[in-house]
Amino acid sequence: MMTNILFTASECTPFIKTGGLADVIGSLPQSINKTTNSHVKVMLPLYDEIPDHWQSQMELVTTINVPVGWRNQEASIYTLEHNGVDYFFISNDYYFTRKGVYGYYDDGERFVFFSRAVIEALPYLNFTPDIIHAHDWQTGLVCAFAKILQPIENLKTVFTIHNIRYQGIMPHTMFGEMFNLSMDHFGGMEWNGMLNCMKSGIFHADKVTTVSPTYAEEIKDPYYGEGLHQLLLERDDDLTGIINGIDTNDYHPLKDPYIFSNYRHSRGKKKENKEYLQEILGLPIDGEKPFYVIISRLVEQKGFHLIQRILDEFLQEDVQVAVLGTGDGEFEGFFYHAAERHPERLSVSLTFDEKLARQMYAAADFFIMPSQFEPCGLTQLIALQYKAVPIVRETGGLKDTVQSFNEITGEGNGFSFQNYNAHELLETLKHSLRVYHNPIQWIQLLKNVNKSQFSWKESAIQYNQLYAEFETANIYS
Repeated sequence: MMTNILFTASECTPFIKTGGLADVIGSLPQSINKTTNSHVKVMLPLYDEIPDHWQSQMELVTTINVPVGWRNQEASIYTLEHNGVDYFFISNDYYFTRKGVYGYYDDGERFVFFSRAVIEALPYLNFTPDIIHAHDWQTGLVCAFAKILQPIENLKTVFTIHNIRYQGIMPHTMFGEMFNLSMDHFGGMEWNGMLNCMKSGIFHADKVTTVSPTYAEEIKDPYYGEGLHQLLLERDDDLTGIINGIDTNDYHPLKDPYIFSNYRHSRGKKKENKEYLQEILGLPIDGEKPFYVIISRLVEQKGFHLIQRILDEFLQEDVQVAVLGTGDGEFEGFFYHAAERHPERLSVSLTFDEKLARQMYAAADFFIMPSQFEPCGLTQLIALQYKAVPIVRETGGLKDTVQSFNEITGEGNGFSFQNYNAHELLETLKHSLRVYHNPIQWIQLLKNVNKSQFSWKESAIQYNQLYAEFETANIYS
């Protein structure tokens, strides 16, 4: 028996992307549809920023009214098919005909509207969902409206936390102004005197997931839970961590059109990519020199306070480091001046360039990612796909995907350290160098990296097993 799933989220590749959420929504439905007996369709806002190439292919389904407080807001529903997935788009000129996706003073109101529009649109779709799977705070209220309004008999909901730090908090007065619900339902959305969309999703969903098993455990702790740890402890029986995957057709060094020399496992081809990138970046060309890369948003979460404290000392070693990213002025300034001090060993590109990022993955011997916290992380998975050895802190999805290399047993596909401590990071970096210069250990480590696979197929199977629990519960209830 096929299970119909409606994904709802605020962004999705290839239509609109600001971060890793878009990659998940762009890849996971395709994998579920191909590998399981569930069938997923996706609903998104129709932002003005979605390229005309996609908007020109959309077909109008219908136009409906969505209650938002005392007003009715018009919402047009459009659809298109791409790579075996049907996508629905909710259009509203007032809320979505703007530049960019987030960052407006009324973001809360915009996603209250979108969440209610998802529910109001259900009778007009070409299928009836058995489950709505909502993603992150922007659609947390979808779970609430589904539970309270019950638009479809026995409709179940799943809510996935992609990053619990961002919660969609609004003044409590918005409840009376916009929600069209009785005050009986205020408590399931209230948090510290405010309305909290993330809390609403966790509270109302039938099942809650997050993007790695370790992160599912971490967010029940006050240090990681961002004030919602107690609620997550109460929902512990319904909370599951499922690791993200990557699109291994897109991120594949044998097919990647951006890199200098395509390869599958060849270290010789890796060396060619390294020498090509060294020339581009103005570093001394030496294919034997250990080459470390950082590709990241330059923000505190990603561990840059640790890197600040140890970079000058690490660059005393015979290594090269390349950095790519933008972010906080503090870190951009730090790297800019560090590159001035170490022009032979450090290259810094304060931009984001997809082509350069791919070339850096292809050239790298090591990929540095010492995050303070990391729900899943995609870049360490891409690094492994391009046969670069990740160096990470043991948190969230980093802990679940990178096992520290053990010289005695020969197991492990990277290097890791436990505490958020600059000294531990430095010692781990130096340890990676020792392994690099030990041919027997280095070859074994690379064999382990070559075996690391993080496609979406396994994740899709686990989500399908989660959906099947609803059917089993209905049979035996």
